[in-house]
Formats: sequence, structure tokens, C-alpha cells
Amino acid sequence: MMNTPARLLIPALALCALTMPAPAGAQTAPREYTLFQGANISVDLGKTLYPVRDVNGSSWVVVIDGKETVVSGKDAPVNLKIVPMLKLTEQAATVSGFKREASYTFANDPAVKLTRGMSQAANVNAGYQAAAAQASAVDPTMINTAAAGGNHGGNNNSIAVDTSGPAANASAGADASIGLGGKQDSEGGHDAMDIEFELSSSKPLEDPYIVTMTRFHPQGTAPDVVQSLVYAKALEPVGPKPTKIHFTEEGFPVNYQVTEFQLHLYNHGIEVATNVADKRESMTPDQAFEYVKKRYLEANKTSTMHAVPVMGDFPADLQVRLEQGKYDETIYVKVSKEGLADGAYADASCSKKIDDPYLDSVVRTIRFKPALNEGKPVEGIASVNLSLLRI
Repeated sequence: MMNTPARLLIPALALCALTMPAPAGAQTAPREYTLFQGANISVDLGKTLYPVRDVNGSSWVVVIDGKETVVSGKDAPVNLKIVPMLKLTEQAATVSGFKREASYTFANDPAVKLTRGMSQAANVNAGYQAAAAQASAVDPTMINTAAAGGNHGGNNNSIAVDTSGPAANASAGADASIGLGGKQDSEGGHDAMDIEFELSSSKPLEDPYIVTMTRFHPQGTAPDVVQSLVYAKALEPVGPKPTKIHFTEEGFPVNYQVTEFQLHLYNHGIEVATNVADKRESMTPDQAFEYVKKRYLEANKTSTMHAVPVMGDFPADLQVRLEQGKYDETIYVKVSKEGLADGAYADASCSKKIDDPYLDSVVRTIRFKPALNEGKPVEGIASVNLSLLRI
């Protein structure tokens, strides 16, 4: 799978970013981050967890021994481990016109059953006509009576006998099927879910897929019984123009009752925020950085660690310079205990400052997780190679 270029440098503490730099000279809109409730999904194979990296049709794709492997649930249930967590991303997609309705599988659809019932009734009627024609051929005097009134009494006992056997039973079955279909339609009987919406993204999603997570109560079980169904679907690339998404989920018991429903969107295996995500909150870059630092400190209350780059807002023409082979060497950066950079240096002791105003301006846009000494933020030195960062 392709790695998505991003302004985010290192995906730490569930910080996600999927933003390409703008073309040189272009005016960029004010940046905005989104905090939301996401989900990390892994497939459990032989007690080993493999993070989901993609979706092929409705099957999961994981990486095993460096190779992409498709794990399908068609032959056997797939064991999944789903970990809900807050995520921060610079890219957000828009879901509009969302509809979720209980529906039927093909075999359980009342319209299908009605059609089947009508087909069975037609077959029974055809059999009856054939039997009537055969009986009339034996007794020509009964042809007009049978055709006109359909009354099979009197002397036409042969017809009455023919239609009181298997043909009559088939007709009764057809009537019963029609009756059951009507009752099921009026009282529910749904065993599937129909979902429809439009999806758009200002920044293209080249390899998107969606995952829905439904918790439901099966009819006839104890009130506290809740089961889960997870559904995945690969999508075509999504851009600024709304794309219509429509699919039907199967696997529910008849007359299930939804207690919770979630829709998650991923691109290249990285989750993207949507306007329907839970716990959604918009943040400025400064707010996003403070959030990352807070989570980082909470998770490392007694740790001693080096400073590490985590966010950056690079100029639009940096990518061009990198492609020309510039800035492909490791540099060193003094990092304050607040996580801010103080220029670029050529040596690990930061005694030889690099005289390059452009590089200096780039480095100062980078935000770092500060160095820690037993959980306390301290000044530190970070090594950075701009050509290896995902920008």
C-alpha cells in the first residue's frame, strides 16, 4: 500500500494527518485540526494481532511477514480486536444525506416472497388448466362448462379429483406464503440494514474504506443481551465532489433492535475524521499541539525520553527542494521544554549553527514532543532528517 504524504511527522498518541503541501506560491486556507472518537482495528490470527491496513471488497487486509494478506469472513468468522480512542487529524471528510433503515435480506424480503407466492400460484393454475384440458379431451361435453364457470362439480368429477391432490396442496402453500409475507411486512421481520449517504473530501482520499460498527439487541433474548456486527466496505476514490455510497448489511437476526451505530472512515489505513464522528471537536494548530503534549506527558509520567518531532507546517516549496536532493542530511535541533525549535545545527552538541535562513525557517515550524527527565519536560536535542519525514 502507498504511504500517504502528510504534514504530520510522526503518528504519536493517535495523532493523524493526511495533508499534502500546497503547490508553490499557492495561498492556503487557515489550518484546522479535528479531535474525534476513532477506532483501531486489528485481526486476531492465532493469538497474534495484526492491525488492519486496508479493505479488499468486504475482506480485511493485514500485513504478515511484510506481505499484504487478505482475511475473509466468508469461510469462517474473523476475530477482531477494536480499541476505541481519541484521534487528532488535519483532514476531515463530509457525510451528507445520511440514511440508515432496517431492511431485508433477499431471501427474507416480503416482496420476494410475494413474487414467489404468485409464481407458485401461477404454476398451480397452469397445472389445473392442463388437467382440465386433459379431462375435457376425454369428455368433450364438459369443455364449455369448465371454461365458463370454473365450477368443477356435477359430472366433472375427474377434474375435481385431479385438483384435490398435490396441486391443491401447492396452492394452499402459495396462499400461506402470501399471507406470511404480508404479516411480516406489517410487523417488521427485518434482518438487514440499508445505508445510504454522500461522501466528499476537500483533500482527495485515494484508497478509502468505511467500517460500520453496530450494537444490537436480538429479539426474544434477555433485555441486557447485546451483540455486535462489524461491516467493512472498500470505496472508490473520493474527492471534493460528493460521491453516493449505498450498501446493505446482512447478518442480523430477524427483528433486531439497534442500540448503537458508528461509521468510521479510513484512507491508506489511517482514520479520517467525519462530521458524524463521536466526540468531534475542532482545534487550531496551537490547541492541537497542546493537546498532543498533554497526552504525551500523561502517558510518560516517569519516563526519560529524547525530543521527537510531531507536527509541522512546512512551506509549499519544501517538497520541490527535497526532490532536488536538498536537505537530505541529518541535522540537529535545540528543543525547549515547551517543544519549540531553536534553529538548525550541524553537530549533535549544537555548537555549529547552519547558516541557511530557509532551513532555519522550516525547522522553526516543527513542533516537538519535548525531552523528558523522569516525566518532567526539559530542554533537549533532536535529530531531524527532512527527507525522511512524512510531509
